[in-house]
Amino acid sequence: MRRAVCPGSFDPITNGHLDIISRASRLYDEVYVAVMINKAKKGLFEVDERLDLIRQVTAEYENVRIEAFHGLLVDFCKQRDIPAIVKGLRAVSDFDYELQMAQMNNGLSGVETLFVPTNPTYSFLSSSLVKEVATWGGDVSHLVPPVVLEALNKRLRRD
Repeated sequence: MRRAVCPGSFDPITNGHLDIISRASRLYDEVYVAVMINKAKKGLFEVDERLDLIRQVTAEYENVRIEAFHGLLVDFCKQRDIPAIVKGLRAVSDFDYELQMAQMNNGLSGVETLFVPTNPTYSFLSSSLVKEVATWGGDVSHLVPPVVLEALNKRLRRD
């Protein structure tokens, strides 16, 4: 069975993330979406909320598994016999950082990283940007799935 992982914080998951997950799901038998837990960072959504939103928006992909992880991504991969990490690249600036991570991960464990060029529609998109625009009342409806938009609006009205 060919396995891969799409890692990230997904706070919140965007249409750009979904594009990469969807494309990976067509290339691999099993794709894990690994939600990074960083206790030092306060996210807009709790990890369980992110997991739930991701499960909802990836429900159509039968070969996608959603899990949280804490620690090194290569350990997550080893524990699940995952030989490949799939990452989307938006711009050259992403490449510099991601190449270093890919080389480190490969050096630590032999796990390969595959870079997928982002769909140009989403080349500017990040969770941080979505949160910032939504916080100031901007329209992000074309950047996130409807269920995520609803959760964002609900969260931002409460805060």
